[in-house]
Amino acid sequence: HELFFTLSPEKSAIEHNIKRALLLSDKSAYNYYTDFAEKGYYNRIIAGNINQVLQVDSVVCNFDRYPYEVKTYARQMIIRESNVTERSLVTRCRLLNASRSDDNPGGFTIEGFTILENRDLQTLER
Repeated sequence: HELFFTLSPEKSAIEHNIKRALLLSDKSAYNYYTDFAEKGYYNRIIAGNINQVLQVDSVVCNFDRYPYEVKTYARQMIIRESNVTERSLVTRCRLLNASRSDDNPGGFTIEGFTILENRDLQTLER
């Protein structure tokens, strides 16, 4: 989540983090990435000199049933020159066991990634 949603206004940094995030997931996350890219989301981050920081509040995981069902609750801070927007982000996915590696130190792959909520909470002028 942090790799996918924490963005700086630099194309190479965005591409690097997204590439690392996509190594940890199935096509469901890639579909969100291509949708965002087609809608110009990443270009607007760069053009607007916007920083986006994700802070995970909590992760709820059911380890009683495989694949493990996970719900993640987080806050996004979208930092612009003129203001800071705080957003609520809630996602759902399943975790599959995978081999641990340098690219995947946790040993899980995300599948069925879905954004359930992504809404503004407040905007503060700077």
